[in-house]
Amino acid sequence: MDNTISATLSRQSGLMAQMQVVANNIANANTTGYRAEGVVFSEYIRALGPDEPSLSMAAARVRMTDLAQGSLGATGGTFDLAIEGDGFFLVAAPDGQRLTRAGSFTPNENGDLVTAQGWPVLDAGGTPVFVPVGAGAVAIAPDGTISADGQPVGQIGLVMPVDPAGMLRSEGVTFRADGGWETAGGARIMQGYLEESNVDPVLEITRMIEVQRAYEMGQNFLDREDQRIRDAIQTLGR
Repeated sequence: MDNTISATLSRQSGLMAQMQVVANNIANANTTGYRAEGVVFSEYIRALGPDEPSLSMAAARVRMTDLAQGSLGATGGTFDLAIEGDGFFLVAAPDGQRLTRAGSFTPNENGDLVTAQGWPVLDAGGTPVFVPVGAGAVAIAPDGTISADGQPVGQIGLVMPVDPAGMLRSEGVTFRADGGWETAGGARIMQGYLEESNVDPVLEITRMIEVQRAYEMGQNFLDREDQRIRDAIQTLGR
């Protein structure tokens, strides 16, 4: 394949990946605790031969998560929790422990505090958080301490990944932190609030238009290049 076409196709592939990410951000603009995502482009260079120039192609293989704070919306719910500052809730997904900023929790029939998916919410040590069944007034302090009728009964864990840039998006609004995590310092829990998505819809729509135009320009170039090759073949074949 012609090197010019190869380089352009690599760019088109990256733009398609970026468009998928932008569309997913827009679709989750109202999802509690959602973190916007972006694509990082890099240059891939390959040597073609000792007497030939190298071939430079675009690669869009890295996704970056925007960790900026989302707006906090008051709900008044006892177990609606938002994090102010840098940190994550620790939850037990079926395939391992995960981090999330989505704090819409509720006690199940056994008194375990769980997410909307039914996953247990954990303390900083990885133990499920328990709220006594039939407990009276429940208060949750900024440090995550849960009190029922004025008596402490547990503490919700607030953690921070050791390598925030190395987090991998998992199911829904949860993340894997294969590099481990530590107790979050400086963050505090707000009871009766939920953190909204940090997606800026106007910015994402602008990005979508820019990506679409860039893709169309690349497609027009490929069409012209294809026609040029066809014309050359027809001329040589006469």
